Amino acid sequence: MAEITVERGSLSERTVASGRQVLTGQRGGLRAYLAFAGPAVIASIAYMDPGNFATNIQAGARYGYTLLWVVLAANLIAMLFQALSAKLGIVTGRNLAEMCREHFPRPLVWPMWVVSEIAAMATDLAEFLGGAIGLSLLFHMPLVAGMAVTAAVTYGVLMFEGFGFRPIELIIGSMASLIALCYVVELFIAPVDWTSAAVHTVLPQIPDAGALLLSVGIIGATVMPHAVYLHSGLTQARMPIHNDEERRKILRFSNHEVVIALAVAGLVNIAMVMMASSAFHAGHPEVAQIETAYHMLTPLLGAGAAGVFLLSLIASGISSSTVGTMAGQMIMQGFLKVRIPILVRRLVTMLPAFVVVALGANATSSLVISQVVLSIALPLPMISLLIFTSRRDIMGKFVNSRLTIVAALAGAAAVLLLNAFLILQTFGVPIPALAP
Repeated sequence: MAEITVERGSLSERTVASGRQVLTGQRGGLRAYLAFAGPAVIASIAYMDPGNFATNIQAGARYGYTLLWVVLAANLIAMLFQALSAKLGIVTGRNLAEMCREHFPRPLVWPMWVVSEIAAMATDLAEFLGGAIGLSLLFHMPLVAGMAVTAAVTYGVLMFEGFGFRPIELIIGSMASLIALCYVVELFIAPVDWTSAAVHTVLPQIPDAGALLLSVGIIGATVMPHAVYLHSGLTQARMPIHNDEERRKILRFSNHEVVIALAVAGLVNIAMVMMASSAFHAGHPEVAQIETAYHMLTPLLGAGAAGVFLLSLIASGISSSTVGTMAGQMIMQGFLKVRIPILVRRLVTMLPAFVVVALGANATSSLVISQVVLSIALPLPMISLLIFTSRRDIMGKFVNSRLTIVAALAGAAAVLLLNAFLILQTFGVPIPALAP
């Protein structure tokens, strides 16, 4: 049984007690089941991070509603892999990084750790810059000042980890709700063609080579390496499990949460594309920068729409940067059995962002480059997760079904192939299938 190391009477301990009552049949109702909600909400922030803002703005501005189906497909693949990651933690009591250290040969583990750490830093680069861009635009401050504020707020949020798992879940969940609310407001402001949007959400269509390349970018950078690692760690010892029946119940709750949390994240991404399409597609299809989108929203849709856009970007940057730091800590601890102070971890992951700004690099372009780094790192956690969850000696009766294996293999093959296209295209390698 997992040991619960939380302060007696704390919010986290009360959450565990409530969950135990549900598992033993002493309590029911929707409110009681909220005790199991949290891990997927935290993981879902990876799908609403600033990297998604740039890609979705380009998709909506250039192609209107045409690529909405790509966003939906990417989200369905993400649901499957996040569910598998959560299952690994629940069934084995180990996170993905720990499983890699225990089951893979040492010569492979060290390179995996290095690549995963680089991916964690690239993740934080995108998220940290996103929050800083939002703050600098909203309050008219230098980008470096926005970075400093983002760093301070993120560190403050991370301090709540010392009070157990529940406070950080509630804080991140509140920020995710704020992002979703912002885009509900945006959809009321923007003149959306709902019929066209509904059709293109389910109708696959690639109008030209440029749209194909953008689709590669949307899907290729959707399943984030750090989210795959993190979700297994968030579930591994969150709730004490006494037998397989309780484990089965928790898995069912986890799957429901993954579907709901990732559905909300998917709807936010769809709303981003719809907003960009409504605002920019007809007269300004060239919009590709976050800063440009903000400055053009004011004359097109009003100051309210622009302000809401920045508020969602700031919430996204702060929450996703917090989650990225948590993931980096978990990766290091899992691969190396080493835990460093959170302040040191925060400083290390912030360093690349300050270097990028100091060198005068374009912030939005840096976001895109960071997504390519993530694409290079992605095969390691995806393939490892598939291997572990498909092994009966590890998962027992909870091993992946044949249908799950086929679906996961198809999803992994699609994502990895598109990642390869994205990487080749980024480095200027000609791809005949993607030629104009």
